[in-house]
Amino acid sequence: MRTPSAKGQVVLVTGAANGIGAAAAELAIARGHRVLLTDVDEKAVLARAGELGPRATGLVLDIRSTEDWSRAFDVAEAAFGAVDVLVNNAGITHTGHARDLSPQQHRDIVEINLLGTINGVCTAVERMTARGRGHIINVCSMTAFLPLPGYATYCGTKYGVRAFHHSVAIEERDGPLDFTIIHPPSTRTDMLAREMADPACAITFAEKSYAPERIARAVVDAIAGKPVEVVFPPLAGRVQRIAGVFPRLMRRVIPLAEARGRRQREGLLSAPRHRT
Repeated sequence: MRTPSAKGQVVLVTGAANGIGAAAAELAIARGHRVLLTDVDEKAVLARAGELGPRATGLVLDIRSTEDWSRAFDVAEAAFGAVDVLVNNAGITHTGHARDLSPQQHRDIVEINLLGTINGVCTAVERMTARGRGHIINVCSMTAFLPLPGYATYCGTKYGVRAFHHSVAIEERDGPLDFTIIHPPSTRTDMLAREMADPACAITFAEKSYAPERIARAVVDAIAGKPVEVVFPPLAGRVQRIAGVFPRLMRRVIPLAEARGRRQREGLLSAPRHRT
C-alpha cells in the first residue's frame, strides 16, 4: 500500500455503498485522496463513509436526477474542495431474457446505466472545464463488446456508455479534461448473487469472476495513470474486444460459452455452500 499523500485529490464515486464503488473509495482514501461516496441507498452509503474516517463523507445520489448531481458536486466542494475525479460506477441490471422483462425493467436499466452516466459526465464536464482541470472515469463493462443472452438491455446500455464516453472525449479533446473508461468482467458483488438465481444468466459463469477489490485497484490506479481504456482480463479482454465486432462469429461462439456457463453454474449451485 502506498503512503498517503498530504492532500491527494478530491474524488466523487457513485454506487459506493458496496461492491466496486465501496472498494474504490476505500483504496482511494488509503492512497491519500478525499472521497465523496454517493449511492441511492442513503443509510448504507452514510454508514460506509463513516467507516472510512475524516477523508470520506457520504451523500444520497440518484444518478437519474440532474439536481442530485449538482448537489453532489456542491457537497464535495464544501467538504473537501472542487471535484478532481469523477468515478461513474453506479449501475443495475434486471436478470432475464428481453422478452421476459417488463417495460419498466427495461426503462430502469436504460435510465440508470446510460442516462445516469450521461447526467454525471455532463455535470462533470461543465464543472471541471470551468475550473480548468478534471478527470472522468466511467466504469463500464466487458459487455460493451459482447452481446450476451440474458443481458440484452444491460449490454445495450454498456455499448451506449462506451460510445458516449469516447464521443465526449473526442469532443473535449482540446479542453483540460482527461477521460478513462474501464471494463470489468463478472465481478463478485450482490449483482452476481442475483444472477446466480436466474438460469437465463448462466453465461456469466462461463469465465472467472473477479473480486471488487481487483477492479477497484484498476480504478484508483487510473487516477494517476490516466489510461484511455482498460479491459479485463488484460489479454483475454483484448481478444473479446476484437471478436465482439463480428456478429456471425458471436452467434456461433456465445452459445458455446453459455453452455459452459450453465455447467459451471450448476456445479456452483450443487456445492455445499449453496445447499439449503
